[in-house]
Amino acid sequence: MNQAHSDELLAQVAALPALPGVYRYFDAAGVLLYVGKARNLKKRVSSYFTRQHGGTRIGHMVGKIARLETTVVRSEAEALLLENNLIKSQQPKYNILFRDDKSYPFLKITGVAAKDGQGDAPGQRFARIAYYRGSIDKRHRYFGPYPSAWAVKETILLLQKVFRLRTCEDTVFAHRTRPCLLYQIKRCTAPCVGYISPEAYAQDVAHAEALLRGETQALLQELEARMMAHAERLEYEQAAELRNQIQALARVLHQQSVETASDQDVDILAVRVQGGRACVNLAMVRGGRHLGDRAYFPVQVDDAVGVYAAEEGAESAEGGGGAEPSAEQQVLAAFLAQHYLNVPVPGVLVTSEPVDAALLAALSEQAGVRVTAVHQPRGQRRTWLEMAQQNAALQLTRLLAEEGSQQARTRQLAEALDLPTEDLDSLTIECFDISHTAGEATQASCVVFRQHRMQSSEYRRYRIEGITGGDDYAAMRQVLERRYRPVAEAQREAGGAEPGSPRARLPDLVLIDGGKGQVAVARAVFAELGLDLARIVGVEKGEGRKVGLEELVFADGRGKVYLGRDSAALMLVAQIRDEAHRFAITGMRAARAKVRVGASRLEDIPGIGPKKRARLLQRFGGVRGVQDASVQDLASVEGISRELAEEIYRALR
Repeated sequence: MNQAHSDELLAQVAALPALPGVYRYFDAAGVLLYVGKARNLKKRVSSYFTRQHGGTRIGHMVGKIARLETTVVRSEAEALLLENNLIKSQQPKYNILFRDDKSYPFLKITGVAAKDGQGDAPGQRFARIAYYRGSIDKRHRYFGPYPSAWAVKETILLLQKVFRLRTCEDTVFAHRTRPCLLYQIKRCTAPCVGYISPEAYAQDVAHAEALLRGETQALLQELEARMMAHAERLEYEQAAELRNQIQALARVLHQQSVETASDQDVDILAVRVQGGRACVNLAMVRGGRHLGDRAYFPVQVDDAVGVYAAEEGAESAEGGGGAEPSAEQQVLAAFLAQHYLNVPVPGVLVTSEPVDAALLAALSEQAGVRVTAVHQPRGQRRTWLEMAQQNAALQLTRLLAEEGSQQARTRQLAEALDLPTEDLDSLTIECFDISHTAGEATQASCVVFRQHRMQSSEYRRYRIEGITGGDDYAAMRQVLERRYRPVAEAQREAGGAEPGSPRARLPDLVLIDGGKGQVAVARAVFAELGLDLARIVGVEKGEGRKVGLEELVFADGRGKVYLGRDSAALMLVAQIRDEAHRFAITGMRAARAKVRVGASRLEDIPGIGPKKRARLLQRFGGVRGVQDASVQDLASVEGISRELAEEIYRALR
């Protein structure tokens, strides 16, 4: 055992059981370093402490381990799922990590048939098709996921052209007295005014669902049989309607290039690793239609690949041999395990790299369906994979070019302002801006730049109160005091050492959107708090407020600096300043709208959270519409019970 670690930790390692499980390593500060899985916890964890790792990345990680936690599970598949749940939720430093920017969109068909087949709600009698993003509600039917909002909207347009299903909100539907424009342009059958029976509309909905499931040939055959039956009964008008529907469907299928009925739901995954970065390009085939793709860029690839390789090598040794997985295989395995935790997995995966059988077994167990992976496809699948590989290469090349450009900008700015250039990845810039309209709903924004990009998860908005409307100087003073007073206190408590929390550390640069006046306010706040004045830089607009003529104003007495219209450093400053302005403007507009429409009255009602409030405002078009709604109308909104509807009705009157 390695004597660089405490006797308590080594004794814990020696006492581990020879069972499958998940282990977690922590450093002395309690920061999670790594999450791993093992068939045999005792063998796997012991290998970290008995082998010599030298100066490798795994060696650096092992040297930091101060504490160990383990969880015993029943199977290897269960260990794999738990491992990736922990990776996604806790984001350890030495694991490949895919961060979801947002959830996938779905196509929703509202309502489910009542038990007697005669529901009263419009969503049951005449289902609505809609774009949807969020949690799944069993009262509706969902198709997807789709790679983008554009793909969902294109599919909705397709269904409108072929089956003429409605897209209007239930409240609009319930109050129509004549058909809307969509009926006139043959995109809707006008069920709102009874131009189609519930039975005929339900048949169109069933056909739309069949198309979404990829049952195209059976659908065409059924439509053709119905058309011929109408023609034989001399019902030529109904036969003509079906003929038009068949023609529209045939045109759509030709445009979408549906190749085979067997490839109804398939995900195509291609991986490219280069220059310490990686890209996974995911293309989706749903209902036999290629819907487009989306690129994912994992973080911590360099640090994680070495640790993953050592772990998989140990796993192969335990299992009786096997080649060490490539970086591409490691990235793909991490993506599959993390991505499909919250996203439905199709029955077939077409991949650019081989996939471990244990991972497929875990995905199958989680999904409740058999999941297979095709590594060397043929025919149409091969074409799809080649397209995905080409897109992965293009996206990674673009990312590397952008990052190279952004790193050059960061370096030029650091050199221009005499900032340290040894560790540009950790160079942190915070920028502040004030926004209001004639003194109403004043807000301050703080945006953060680090690791050569904007860190949107660290943005903050501050509601400014207790000042004269329109006093930007007082607003700037307030936001700087609120942001940096805790930093000053943390520095005093640390006695000159670096504070533990990142939010308690002073950034390398504090950008102020303003000239001498705003900088003077910032200088006064920093002087009062005992912070470094050299960190403050104001961005003063140039002559005629023209872009590219901005000058930098310093709080520590240095003269103004003009970086030059074509300066990469000035481009970075402008990028950060503009992002702060955008963030402040959006916050101010939202706050102003909330004040004007009285949305805060809804917030004051017990049981009304952000989601329910959003549903109410969307359904009734604003607070005035909610005020005018009856208890029955309110109770028809998703998530609003009869009791809560009565409470809302009383509160708004």
